Formats: sequence, structure tokens, C-alpha cells
Amino acid sequence: MKLEGKRIIVTGGAQGIGESVVRAYVAEGATVASMDVNDSLGQKVAAEANQHGPGSAKFYHCDVAKRQDVESAFAAAIDKMGGLNVMVNVAGVWRGMPAADVTDELFDLLYRVNVLGTILTNQTAFNAMRAAGTGNIINFGSEAGFTGELQNATYGSTKAAVHTWTRTVAREWGPSGIRVNAVLPYVVTPMYAAYRKAMTPEALAAHDEETAKAIPLGGKFGDCARDLAPVMVFLASDASHFITGQLLPVDGGLVSVR
Repeated sequence: MKLEGKRIIVTGGAQGIGESVVRAYVAEGATVASMDVNDSLGQKVAAEANQHGPGSAKFYHCDVAKRQDVESAFAAAIDKMGGLNVMVNVAGVWRGMPAADVTDELFDLLYRVNVLGTILTNQTAFNAMRAAGTGNIINFGSEAGFTGELQNATYGSTKAAVHTWTRTVAREWGPSGIRVNAVLPYVVTPMYAAYRKAMTPEALAAHDEETAKAIPLGGKFGDCARDLAPVMVFLASDASHFITGQLLPVDGGLVSVR
């Protein structure tokens, strides 16, 4: 078991990428605190993961955009687990809108969850880890933070902020023994399903055609459990101990060919 003895917090653990990460970590022997705003799905995922073991999972309600939520949920989880080795901030939201039409409400939603949520979870994890002189933080960026995608300027800019934050705090916190990396996935998730649903039939056809050309490995989005979860296990394990400040695309080669 690659994660036996690891105490891990995973935000956004109720569905999509977060769900696959919770399941993978428990399967590798970790003790996992799964957090989300969706209590029913979050509890279901934790219960199912516990049935298979050999690790364990417990669900906590947490809105990553609220400092009090983050601090109280993290404190409860860390007290229950007896410490914190790894924090994975998967929680995020997507909304698409033409740049000229972006509203204050859209801006506030995306920046509070994607950017402020990253900052709050990272700060709280760092403060819990620093006394031990070791720790591991994994954030989630996006290729949208590198490229100019139509109707995706606001979301993309939040992920660009996550990229810069990750690289900066990796330098600031490295002397304390804390490493920080970000994963940039290109996998099928409920968020991606919403992205597809928002497209016109013409735009969707064009998207699928472009995707087939743009991704060298298979021509389509990856699978969370098959393609991403093994990478997440590696990054949470001691095998990645000398890696920090990196933005790691897990996308079938998409970013490399743009």
C-alpha cells in the first residue's frame, strides 16, 4: 500500500475528480478526510470507500470559500486523524460566459471558490504542517490557465492565478519542508459535462473535432480512475518527495502540442 500511514484531506470529495481521489487514497491505505458542500454525495462516497478499504474515509462539510468553514473542518479532521501529511484541494467550479457579458456574480463565484478557496485551504494546511517540518499540498490548475478559450476567460484567469500561487508558495514554504504542486487534468467530470451541455450543437461538434486532433493519446478526455488517480497517488506518496513548484498536466499531451 503506497499511502499507508498517510493522513490526507481532500476537498471536493463528493464527485468527479475528488471522488476518484478519495477512493484511490483509501484503496492505498490512507486515512482520508473528504470535504465538500454536497453532504449526501460526500457521505455516500466515504461510506463506499470504507466498504472496500483498507484505508478509511470520513466526510466533513466544508465550503472552501469561507475561512471559518475551512478552519473548523480542517481542525476537526486533523484532530480526528492525529495530524496532516497531505492536503489535496480539488474543489472548484466552472461557468462559461462571453468575456463582454461577465457579471459581478459570475466573477465573485469563480474567484471565491477557485482562487480564495485555494488560498484558504493552502494557508490552513501549511499552518497545520509547518511544526512537523514536512507536508505536501496538491492544488488543481487547468490548461485553461495557459490558453485562450472562447467563453472561458474568467474561469481560465482563476486557474492562472492558482498556477502562480502554487509556484510562489512552493518557494516560500519549501524551507519549512512543505512542497506544493498543481495538477492540470483533462478528464471527464460533472464539470466537463456541464461545459458540454452549455454548448450549441455546432460548438459541441467543433469541440469534439478539435479534441480529437489536439490530444495525441487517444484523441479524447481521460478517465478519472484510470488516467488521473494513479498520478494523484504518486504525488501524495513519498516517491514524489523531491518534486515541488510544478504544474503537471495529465491530459494525454494536450498542453504539449499547443
